[in-house]
Amino acid sequence: MTAGRSLRLGDTVDLTVEKGVYRGLGLARHEGQVVFVTRGVPGDRVRARVASVRKGYVRARPESLLVASPDRRDPPCPLFAACGGCAYQHVAYEGQLRLKEGILRESLQRAGRPWGDPIEVVPSPEQGWRTRVRLHLELRDGRFRLGLYEEASHRVVDLDACLQMSPALLGAARDLLAGFAAEPHLARGVSEVALAESGDGQTRVAALFRDGAPAGGTGLSSLATAGPWLTGLGLVAGGDGGGGRYVGLAGEPWIENEAAGQRYRSHVLSFFQANRHLLDPFVRRVRDWTTRGAPVLDLYGGVGLFSLALAEGAPAVTAIEQDPRSAADAEENARRAGRANVRTLRGDVGEVLGALPEQPGEEIVLDPPRAGAGPAIVRQIAERRPAGVVYVSCDPTTLGRDLAVFAAQGYEPDRLAAFDMFPDTFHLETIVRLTPRRTL
Repeated sequence: MTAGRSLRLGDTVDLTVEKGVYRGLGLARHEGQVVFVTRGVPGDRVRARVASVRKGYVRARPESLLVASPDRRDPPCPLFAACGGCAYQHVAYEGQLRLKEGILRESLQRAGRPWGDPIEVVPSPEQGWRTRVRLHLELRDGRFRLGLYEEASHRVVDLDACLQMSPALLGAARDLLAGFAAEPHLARGVSEVALAESGDGQTRVAALFRDGAPAGGTGLSSLATAGPWLTGLGLVAGGDGGGGRYVGLAGEPWIENEAAGQRYRSHVLSFFQANRHLLDPFVRRVRDWTTRGAPVLDLYGGVGLFSLALAEGAPAVTAIEQDPRSAADAEENARRAGRANVRTLRGDVGEVLGALPEQPGEEIVLDPPRAGAGPAIVRQIAERRPAGVVYVSCDPTTLGRDLAVFAAQGYEPDRLAAFDMFPDTFHLETIVRLTPRRTL
């Protein structure tokens, strides 16, 4: 125990968790010093050991639970203690929603953009929601493991169970692992496996990432027939996280999903929302918060998830997407839907946006990656003076930062809702509608 001095590495201390903070941590204080407690739940009283010391705060790992928060539950997954794939499985689901709402509010408050109205957090079923997953392959102690990393490490937890995935998607992963175990040479250089499943569960595609190897896939195609689950299999040479050349080994690389009355094709390596249960209401909310009858710019447009849904009520929808696979999917989706008023421009959002003429009354849908749009893009958008902006964010902290920049440019939120697209994890999707500030 410690008293009367700042905490040091290795100290043990009794703490009460006051609130949740982003990335699955609980915030406590010891004599005024901020302590972030791994997987701490508001209301917990824990005895914890200091794991790291930083300027302004320390991080600690619980060694014993002295008093449990009323929101605690027994985690339903036996792998939770080790696996880093879930942050909140030990929290009752209603408690998770409260936690995430509080974290979102605090992120906005810290950015100087407080939200005083109630925040709707749309819930999701906790099991079988995931249609896309990226798994790591590791050979350790003579045994292959395929799964997610342990908490705060690069050791792979072998996923012989995962409540996020459907039984069929998990079955595809286990069949691939069995194939590698039976023929270890097939795993040479393979570092990761991407899996994608259609919303209806009828098709599943896997992509193998191989480090520093040529594009050939001799023998790997046999993995596609090792079990009943896969409908497509491919190899990505170079192991570069998705930008390398995809080589089809068996079947087709695409899956299909439906949302808001539209049908979408997406490549196994294209970005697409992963929650099968909330996809439809999520797209409908973006559509409903975008003024109908106005021209629309869809920035970071992906495979056209929002573009197609917006096309019925817009004279023209122009999407900008840099990833060539996603852009190709978007073009094909618009063609199949007969949407001649939808076009996809390929390239960097800032560069392409700068070359587009402003349109009177235009609406902008903004769905950037986790790093957010950033101040430069926000200012570029605001300079166009759109009638409205619908911002889709997957990170409360970067959302708060960008909303502060929008405010400096005269745009304020008038609607806000959150969707729990990643239950049991610390991730949260937020949709914000912004309009020009009224002047008296």
